Order: sequence, then structure tokens, then C-alpha cells
Amino acid sequence: MVRRETKQRQFVLGAVLARSDHPTADMIFNDVHKQDPKISHGTVYRNLNLLCGEGLISHVRVPGADRYDLRTDLHCHIFCVRCRKVTDAPHPYKPYLDEETAKLSGYKIIRHRLIFEGICPECRNEDTAALAHSVIAPGGGRKKETKEFGTR
Repeated sequence: MVRRETKQRQFVLGAVLARSDHPTADMIFNDVHKQDPKISHGTVYRNLNLLCGEGLISHVRVPGADRYDLRTDLHCHIFCVRCRKVTDAPHPYKPYLDEETAKLSGYKIIRHRLIFEGICPECRNEDTAALAHSVIAPGGGRKKETKEFGTR
């Protein structure tokens, strides 16, 4: 079935292509809403599903809100469990995992989706900075340093 190209679909595709942060549907809605204040959440969701079905963007399932990706090639993702950021994993897709899993399970494997979960460098840096601002208390415990009153 050939679908006609709509202005709303162009806005949704443009919003995904303009971002590299694996946006949620709500983030895409907010971007598109600036261009078309009358667009509804339902229209954005419908168009995201159509664009995924046509292979123009991909759907990334992670904990919390699903994300959308301008990359449609097979690749893996990393999910930060603190800030919920999603990034592309820094290595290529591993087709041998498909073959090995097929051999061991009897399934005909089509592809795999791999999501690593961890703490991103930015969140780790915040942890280090917070630790640097704390003071060791007598007995080895930590006291929080405050601007107004010093340590408590």
C-alpha cells in the first residue's frame, strides 16, 4: 500500500533526523509541535510507527520510554541507568551471535538487539565531583559539606 507523504510525516522524520540523542516520542512531539502547533500526540506516534515500518528510522526498546534512531543499520546501544541516555555502542554488530544462537537453540535467528546497561561518563563524573565535595568524618564516615554551615 502506497501512503501519501504528509506534512506531519515530514515534520516527524525531520525531527528524528535532526537529533542524534535517540529521542523519545515526547521529545519528537515537542520538536514537531513548534512547527505545527495543531499536531497531536497520536499523529506523532502513528507517523513514528509508519516511518519505522518503512525502514526510514528504527525503534529502540529500552527501560522507560522507547526511543527512535536515525540509524537503521544493525547496531547495539548503551543505556545509562541514571540519566536514561541512549547512545550507540562503539563496536560493530556481531553476526556470529546470530549463527551461534541458531545452532544452539534450533531457532532461525533473524537478528539480535543488544542493549548494554551502565553508568555513562557524565554521571560517573558527577559521582566523582560529589565525592570530592564530601569530607571524611572521624571514624571513617562521610559528612556532607554545605556552603552555609561548613560540615555537618
